[in-house]
Amino acid sequence: MQYVYLRYPEGKYKAVTLSYDDGCHDDMRFSDVITPVGLKCTFNLTCGSVLTQDQVKEYILNRGHEVAVHGARHRAPGFQRPIDGIRDVLDCRLKLEKDYDRIIRGMAYPDSGITKFLNGASYENIKSYLTDLGIVYARTLAGDNDSFLLPTDWHAWMPTARHANPLTLQWIDKFTEISFAPTTYCSQRYPRLFYLWGHSFEFERAGNWDLLDQICERLAGHQDIWYATNMEIYDYVTAYHSLVWSADNTILYNPTLRKIWLEIDGKPITIESGETLRLS
Repeated sequence: MQYVYLRYPEGKYKAVTLSYDDGCHDDMRFSDVITPVGLKCTFNLTCGSVLTQDQVKEYILNRGHEVAVHGARHRAPGFQRPIDGIRDVLDCRLKLEKDYDRIIRGMAYPDSGITKFLNGASYENIKSYLTDLGIVYARTLAGDNDSFLLPTDWHAWMPTARHANPLTLQWIDKFTEISFAPTTYCSQRYPRLFYLWGHSFEFERAGNWDLLDQICERLAGHQDIWYATNMEIYDYVTAYHSLVWSADNTILYNPTLRKIWLEIDGKPITIESGETLRLS
């Protein structure tokens, strides 16, 4: 055995997820545009988000999108004493779970997030208390790039690009053009992820809702792409990493409740929940 790679549901090797912040009125128009074309988004809400509970349910939750924590008071955790950072995250999570009657485990860092540190804050401490508070992933910022990699640290999940980045459309084209032929070199067959983020009010302020139309036209509707929320990405990848291998790589066991797709030396493999495979 040389290379083992995750494959997304149905054996797809590319995924797309969106993340939009603050719960503003323009989220409704944003949802109206992305939902019909099959894009899925995580909407990160504060305790002061202007959307009503009914609007969140109608335009976000009932359409298959996700709600996540964005801090009760939209304060950068890197600038807060740990006790204040804990309170900001916990208060937001408690309110969202009460308002929408579901478990909320995702987050996007508000403001400057974890890019700067003051008042005794540190990334290690922030990651520790987020873990204790049940937050399993947190999106950061300020590192736009076209590597299309899955995160190695879920509490410092770097997106691909903000939609306002002048390179975004170029990177989308680069991403969608990636294709795995049988002859694709083995070390290049790793899974890819395009993660777009921003604020829906940016389209209104800039008067460029047509940019969102262009993004949807280029990013949506591809048969080789899995469209998912942030939490769906996290849950699936975590399940993949829960697979249990024998020491000689000949036996594979799936202890999770999910069907998992993977590729072993170019060969597609699926393993059902609770199944044990003997590989030759």
